[in-house]
Amino acid sequence: MLTLIATAVSASCLPGCTPLSPWQRGTLAKPSMALEPTPMQDILSEHTHGSREAASAGSSSSGGGCGCY
Repeated sequence: MLTLIATAVSASCLPGCTPLSPWQRGTLAKPSMALEPTPMQDILSEHTHGSREAASAGSSSSGGGCGCY
């Protein structure tokens, strides 16, 4: 039974490893397919949150939570 389950799981993962044609790569390179569609806005939001709240979670941002830099 365990072998059957392992075979089914590995077989379901195989279609994700297919090679792409050059014209298919163009579709995947569109901004709408990105994991973070607005990376600059996300970086700015993280910086603002870390500076204002002093909740940098390990990053090296200055500020003491008072809103000053």
